[in-house]
This record gives sequence, C-alpha cells and structure tokens, in this order.
Amino acid sequence: MSTQTVATTQISQMLAMQDAMNSRVSDTWRENGYEWYRAIWVECAEMLDHHGWKWWKHQEIDVPQVQLELVDIFHFGLSLRLMTGASVDDIATTLTDELAHTSDETDFKLALEQLASAAVSNREFNAQAFADCMRLMHMDLDELFRQYVGKNTLNFFRQDYGYKEGTYIKVWHGKEDNEVLADVVAKLDTSANDFQQQVYDALAANYPS
Repeated sequence: MSTQTVATTQISQMLAMQDAMNSRVSDTWRENGYEWYRAIWVECAEMLDHHGWKWWKHQEIDVPQVQLELVDIFHFGLSLRLMTGASVDDIATTLTDELAHTSDETDFKLALEQLASAAVSNREFNAQAFADCMRLMHMDLDELFRQYVGKNTLNFFRQDYGYKEGTYIKVWHGKEDNEVLADVVAKLDTSANDFQQQVYDALAANYPS
C-alpha cells in the first residue's frame, strides 16, 4: 500500500470518527450552526502560550502539549470540511493532497498565524498551514492519526464508563487516564484496520474494576 493510500485511509477513518463524535453530542450537529472556525483560532491562541511568544521572558517550547492542541484543532478542521457536504472520500483525497504540500515556512508562530488567519477571515481550515505547524513540531500524519484516534476513543470510553454520571474513575492505578492512553497507543500498530477498537479494548483492560 502506497504512502498516499495509507494517508487517505487514515484521514477517512478520522472523518468517520469525527462525524460519530459530533453526532454523539447532537444528532443534528450539521444544522446547529456551531462555529468550528472560531474554535480553531481560539485553540491557536492557546497553543501559542504552550509554544512561547513573549520576547521579554525565557520560555521553553512544550512540544507534547502543542501537539495535543494540534490534534484538537484537527477535530475542528475535520468538522468544517464535513460541513461542506462533500463525501468523506472526496474530503479525504483533498486533505491528503493539501497536507502533503507544506511551504518553506521555518517560524512556527508565523505558520500558526496563517492557520488562525484563515479561520478568522475566511472561516475555513487551512490544511497547508496546519501541515506546516505539524512539520515544525516534528509531527507526521502517522503521529497525528495515533494521537487523534487515541483522544477520540478515550472520549467515547469516558462516556461509556460513567463520565456524565460522575462515576468515571480518572486515575488508574496511580496514572491519569491520559497517561495510560499514551502508553497504550505507543504499543499499537496504527496501520491495523481495527486500530480504534484495539485502543478501546486496551483501555477497558486497564480500567480499574
């Protein structure tokens, strides 16, 4: 299977998962008028704090946290693309192409501002700017897929195990569920067709009984 085919397959899976997550929040999410574009630029501003931008003080780049914020933004970007009404196959093909064509930008802050600008000015998801941000944070599509599927699956798992009711256990054997998730996804093969189910099953196996 070619690299492009794998990328398109992964993006198709993430689109389907995003639709499922949005539908769990509201069956009519496409008609509800949610401002996905606004969520993107707000996340961009939050991400900048994790990256650092203040020239008057020393700041260290928190790469893992910036990557997590990028994953959150991709949730919103996928939702915006799904709102266009195009088919999942068409969106996946387009995104595969756009994410593969990065610019020569070397300053993460400027790439991030391109992403935010498109969201503010045009209410759209600039996939090329997003790809630049990923590249400058040492994140490839496989890592995006790994973290996206993990976060999506954990959100579903929390709901299934009593998150709304307040009975969900957040700390598992001395580790927060996010830490357990990171350990789980690092050991699994992202190319497996049932990768999401493997993540869910692993979470269930680790959940305190």
